[in-house]
Amino acid sequence: MPRSLRDLFALLFLPLWLSGAGLARAQLTIEIVGGGATAIPVAIVPFANEATYPLSITQIASNDLARSGLFKMIDAGGVSPRPVRAEDVRYADWTARGADAVVVGSMTPLPDGRVEVRFFLLDVVKQSLLAAFVYAVPPAQIRATAHRIADVIYEKLTGDKGVFSTRIAYVAKQGARFDLMVAEADGFNPQSVVSSNEPLLSPVWSPDGTRLAYVSLENKKPVVYVQSLQTGARQLVANFRGSNSAPAWSADGSKLAVTLSKDGGSQLYLINADGSGVQRMINSPGIDTEANFAPDGRSILFTSDRGGSPQIYRLTLSSGAVERMTFEGSYNVSPRYLPDNKGFVYVRRDGNRFNIAIQDFATRQVQVLTQGALDESPSVAPNGKLIIYASEVGGRGILAAVSSDGRVKQRLTAATSDVREPAWGPLAK
Repeated sequence: MPRSLRDLFALLFLPLWLSGAGLARAQLTIEIVGGGATAIPVAIVPFANEATYPLSITQIASNDLARSGLFKMIDAGGVSPRPVRAEDVRYADWTARGADAVVVGSMTPLPDGRVEVRFFLLDVVKQSLLAAFVYAVPPAQIRATAHRIADVIYEKLTGDKGVFSTRIAYVAKQGARFDLMVAEADGFNPQSVVSSNEPLLSPVWSPDGTRLAYVSLENKKPVVYVQSLQTGARQLVANFRGSNSAPAWSADGSKLAVTLSKDGGSQLYLINADGSGVQRMINSPGIDTEANFAPDGRSILFTSDRGGSPQIYRLTLSSGAVERMTFEGSYNVSPRYLPDNKGFVYVRRDGNRFNIAIQDFATRQVQVLTQGALDESPSVAPNGKLIIYASEVGGRGILAAVSSDGRVKQRLTAATSDVREPAWGPLAK
C-alpha cells in the first residue's frame, strides 16, 4: 500500500487491475447489500397497454426505486378493475396492502409512431394526487421515460432530486484493453467511449454532461484528453513535459484544473477547456494534486503532502488563501465536494484499510461510510445522496455505492469484467 503521496501517484496512474478476463462491455448489475432504516411502501400498477411494448416501463421504474434502498415495492397484482387514471384508484384497496403511495398510468400509440405515456402518483394516506404527467416519446425512449417517472416519484416522496436519469462513467479492463464506458445509472446500455491498450484513468464529467475529461497513457505517459459524447471527437488538452493528470472541471465548464509536473514537482494549474491559457494556481514545496471545484466555483479542494503527509486542503480562489481541512489520521486523499457545498467526501486510511469518509464543513465532524479493504475514487451523485466508488471483491475490481448517511449500500458488478474509476454524471437536462 502507498506510504507517501508519491506512492499515491503510482496508485493513481497504475491502478490495481488484478483481473484480466472478461468482456469490457459487460453490463453492470446492481444489488442492494444494505437498506435504509425506513422504506416507503409504494405500489406501481402495470400501465394499460404496456404489455404490447418490449420493455416494461413500470418494471424499470420499480427496479430503480427498489435499488435506491428507500422504497419497499408493494405487489400491485390482482386488483380488479385495474386502475389506469387517478379517478380509478380505490384507496381502500391500497391501504389494505400497506401502500403509502400508488402509481397508475397508460401507454397509447400515437399516429406519428410515438407513444403517449400518462402516469399519476397518489398519496394513499391523504387520498390526494401528488403528480400527473404526460410524455410523448418514441419507442426507443421508453427506458429513459421509465427513469424520468422514477425520478418524479423519488422527488415527490423524499423531497430530493432523483438521479435515475443520470449516467455514470467507469473504466473496464479486458486482458490488455482498457475501455472508458458510459452507462445509464442502473448499469444498462453500456457504451465504450474510447478503447486503449494503455491505462485510462480519472474520468470526470463536464457540468453540462456533454464531455468527459480523462487521463490516458496511450503516449506512454499520462496526458489529459477532453472527449465529446455527442460527436466522439476528442482533443488533447494537456501534454506537457512530465506527467499530466487529475483533471477537474470548473463549475461553468470553461476550464480545467490539472496536475502538471512540467516545472518540477506536481502542482496545480488552470487551463481552458481547449488546452490554452495555462496558469499555475498555487506554489508549494510539496505535491499538490486531485483538485475538485466547489459547486459555486469559488474554491477548490485538493490533496497535498505539504505538511508532511497526504492531507486535504481548500484554496479560496479570490484570495489565494489555503486552509487545511483534514486532521484525523496521516493519510486523507481524493476530496469531492457535496453538491450542497456543506461538506465533502474523501478517501482515508485507517491502518491498512482505505475507506470512503464524509466530513461536514461547519462542524468538522467525520463519518466513515465504508468498510472495504481498498475503497477509492469516490464520486458523488448530483443529489448528494449516494457516493459511487471503486472497491474489490475476490481480488477483482468492482464498483459500489453508499448513501451519504452510510445506511444504503449497493454493489455494482460486471459478470466478467474488472471495473474501476467511476464518475457520476450531472442531472439530465
